[in-house]
Amino acid sequence: MIDPYPLVHLPTVITALKTITLLLGAMITYFSYKAYRRTGANPLGLLAFGFALVTLGSLLAGVFDLGLSLPREYAIIAESGLTALGFGVIVYSLYAR
Repeated sequence: MIDPYPLVHLPTVITALKTITLLLGAMITYFSYKAYRRTGANPLGLLAFGFALVTLGSLLAGVFDLGLSLPREYAIIAESGLTALGFGVIVYSLYAR
């Protein structure tokens, strides 16, 4: 089969994008947690926790796929599940008083 994108090495692109996602997610989590510690506002603590879950999902997807060489479906399930849970916590943090 002929590669339709010979100049793009997809695993490298995916790894680079996941690394950027991990770094940005860690920064958002850190700054949210720092704001929570400064103000003591529980919604900010929940916001930090939600972003931590989303970031953890991205990390686990990479570990499952590249580190443990598990089938890609496991990586997708781990990432999607933690992303959904994290976004649920984020929505709750924005709704909570």
